[in-house]
Amino acid sequence: MAYGGGGFAVSYPLAKALAKMQDRCIERYPGLYGSDVRIHSCMAELGVPLTKEPGFHQYDVLGNLMGLLSAHPVAPLVSIHHLDKVEPIFPNVNRVQALKRLDLPINLNSAALMQQSVCYDKTRSWTVSVSWGYTVQIHRGIFSVREMEMPARTFLNWYKRADYTGFSFNTRPVTRNPCQKPFVYYLSKASRDVETNQTTCVHVQHRVSNPDCKWKMPDPSRIDRVEVYKKPDTNSWDKPPRRNCCRVLPTKKKGTMVIDVGVCVWRF
Repeated sequence: MAYGGGGFAVSYPLAKALAKMQDRCIERYPGLYGSDVRIHSCMAELGVPLTKEPGFHQYDVLGNLMGLLSAHPVAPLVSIHHLDKVEPIFPNVNRVQALKRLDLPINLNSAALMQQSVCYDKTRSWTVSVSWGYTVQIHRGIFSVREMEMPARTFLNWYKRADYTGFSFNTRPVTRNPCQKPFVYYLSKASRDVETNQTTCVHVQHRVSNPDCKWKMPDPSRIDRVEVYKKPDTNSWDKPPRRNCCRVLPTKKKGTMVIDVGVCVWRF
């Protein structure tokens, strides 16, 4: 049995050790509910600690997951649980259609799915957050990476009486200032150039009515689509986890922003 909410994984040697004692072990824990808790108890008897893997998601929240998924931790996306309780992860489609849209980036570069990169358009003073294969967000102003990697509260607590202090992770409040509301671009299509081995994700703006902004700076609403280019790195998770970098490229395409995502190259 492996019915454990967001899921769990055991190594092959641990599975062999559990197989020898599991039947006797679970009899000692009749009061526990769920195989995940029982397996953990048997692991404790074997002296094997639990390693938290941030790619397993027990999403006990309600509402819109965009804030969570767009700030995915630097870890492979392994599972998402309770999708039947939240809104579709893409707008204007049902839950099944939304998940099928993820087939496009998964088939191109599954290791990079949802991985966040943050870069800046210095000429227009914009902060750009890329969740590869999912969303691009453009913010007016310059925000630190530390702030951008914190999930925005587009979702609600599972227990409606609990306030935002009920989450087990830090969250970023959705701003009330109309000038600081992000412009969100959802994945529309994705492809790969066989000759250059470069993937292209095209994101289209999700247009919603926003109050007028009185800041005297360029308006991101004029950007209709964002093209994100990236070369797959199949060995990325064999190395120490590290966030990719992105940069805004010059383009003459009207209403289009072009972004390149790849391994960070620091110049001091």
